[in-house]
Amino acid sequence: MKTQVCIIGGGPSGLMLSQLLHLKGIDTIVLEKHSREYVLGRIRAGVLEHGFAELMREAQCGERMDREGEIHDGFEISDNGALTRVDLHKYSGGSSVVVYGQTELTRDLYDARDRMKGTVIHNVEDVALHDLNTTTPPYVTYRDGDEIVRIDCDFVIGADGFHGPSRKAIPKDVLTEYEKVYPFGWLGVLSRTKPVNPELIYAKHDRGFALCSLRSQVLSRYYIQVPLSDTVEDWSDADFWDELKKRLPAEVAERLETGPSIEKSIAPLRSFVAEPMRWGNLFLAGDAAHIVPPTGARGLNSAASDIYYLYHAMVDHYLKGDDTGLDQYSQKALARVWKAQRFSWWMTTMLHTFPDSIAYDRKLQDTDLAYLFSSEAALSSLAENYVGLPF
Repeated sequence: MKTQVCIIGGGPSGLMLSQLLHLKGIDTIVLEKHSREYVLGRIRAGVLEHGFAELMREAQCGERMDREGEIHDGFEISDNGALTRVDLHKYSGGSSVVVYGQTELTRDLYDARDRMKGTVIHNVEDVALHDLNTTTPPYVTYRDGDEIVRIDCDFVIGADGFHGPSRKAIPKDVLTEYEKVYPFGWLGVLSRTKPVNPELIYAKHDRGFALCSLRSQVLSRYYIQVPLSDTVEDWSDADFWDELKKRLPAEVAERLETGPSIEKSIAPLRSFVAEPMRWGNLFLAGDAAHIVPPTGARGLNSAASDIYYLYHAMVDHYLKGDDTGLDQYSQKALARVWKAQRFSWWMTTMLHTFPDSIAYDRKLQDTDLAYLFSSEAALSSLAENYVGLPF
């Protein structure tokens, strides 16, 4: 096979890039390790920044998002029971976020690729990248049963997540990795219940952090901070709801609607960045290059900014013969990635209970939160980052 751009990874990042490039007449092939059903079964983030929503519309995939997604102009922060609202619309200069599940977003992208007869190949095994930084064009191979399939291309996009082969194809003496592992995880529960609040609630509590989120008016997503040693089996539904209520303001806990969990999982929290995001004709995007704690809702949105830069760089290359965007991709993408890292680290540090913290650390946390709500400049900074920095 031959294509212009071979994209490894059939999650939202890879599918969106494929869709955007297709609309500009640029040929792509997407390779995905798992089945479509598996990809659509993953429960992920659901808060989309303003720029991400615009990118979905440009990809001609935003119709259902605009119809079913919820525009949120703010969210609330609870500090040991005291509830304060952050007015995103006011402090960001009129912007907002869209609450729309990643599963639904991915489904929309798959449907669009099907409509345009895009090539998305699932269940590929033993993917390998070749000639990425040589004078000959790169190619990708994968195994299909007993057969090795080769795809010749101009560029390879590694959108295959943290454990994929793309980042590993960059020599160790070229790649620099930065990582911070947090001493806790998030236990998340998805339930077919009415959300406890029309907007998200981030709860700081002495017992640990909690988050009240939603996917729709009949589907809620809740999280509580738990030790890394905990497992899903340690938490019955009843135990989860009981602990969640203890971390929420009394008036919120009283109206919390509980029910059986549809999905329950524990996600460890980590920050990770790999530099550079380009090596020869390989370009990394999304979780293949960077991961953030979910506290600031930056993970999927950071991936979207990568796709935005890559999309415009590829269009300039193929339609204008201009390689400036390709040459500057890593530097440009990483500048925004590190700002997202800082914001996610700050939100995580301010709102979580750290097991080894000393009294001084806890006082600083309290002061950070108090300062936030005493300063319009601080609220503007939070809002600007939360709705999404400019691409």
